[in-house]
Amino acid sequence: MAIQIEKSTLDFLKKLSAHNDRDWFNANKEKYLAAQENVIAFADHLIAAMNQHDQIETPYGKRSIYRIYNDVRFSKDKSPYNPRFAGYLKRTKPMLRGGYYWWIKPGGSRVGCGFVYPNPDDLKRIRQDISINYEDWQKMLHSKAIKSTFGAMQGDRVKTAPQGFDKTHPAIELLRYKQFWFERSFTDEEVLHKNFLQQVNKTYKSIRPFFDYMSEVLTTNVNGESVIK
Repeated sequence: MAIQIEKSTLDFLKKLSAHNDRDWFNANKEKYLAAQENVIAFADHLIAAMNQHDQIETPYGKRSIYRIYNDVRFSKDKSPYNPRFAGYLKRTKPMLRGGYYWWIKPGGSRVGCGFVYPNPDDLKRIRQDISINYEDWQKMLHSKAIKSTFGAMQGDRVKTAPQGFDKTHPAIELLRYKQFWFERSFTDEEVLHKNFLQQVNKTYKSIRPFFDYMSEVLTTNVNGESVIK
């Protein structure tokens, strides 16, 4: 039987959002643990499905899931809990680059994939490739698989031209990116559907041409020579 997100899991998150305090949470700890187990099982099955077409370093569902507890030390929001379940799947490095993220949240469920905070060396290498092969980038980002699944690439950008690049470069809008992010939202009805896991897996699979391209870029120098030792 296919694993799916249970209605009781979304119901718990809705109630946690309305009663975001420790007393309510402790009184409903069993419901939280049941919801958490449902999501862990979902993540376990997702990892298994992903490993049919990718190599996921994250070993099992529980390892992928973020804490539900908020870190309020440096936040204006002092709510003790974040009423969502979320997780991250790592690809096997150094050869495979990029990561997969997901959020289960009433009225705000979504999945994302890409490069959120590439390190300075990786970001420089990506921009070098964009400056040389920007026509390939435009073709890739406007491919049917990416456009129909995610729409446009998202991510923070620098305000002008990044250091070392000409502001008149024909790919300046792409060069300004410092994140390379793709996201798809799901309704509560879609999340609760029996084929939700298959839809998430299919969504992630559609980004593979971009990930494969980025893996090639980030494991070679501008001359196409491997930098992996």
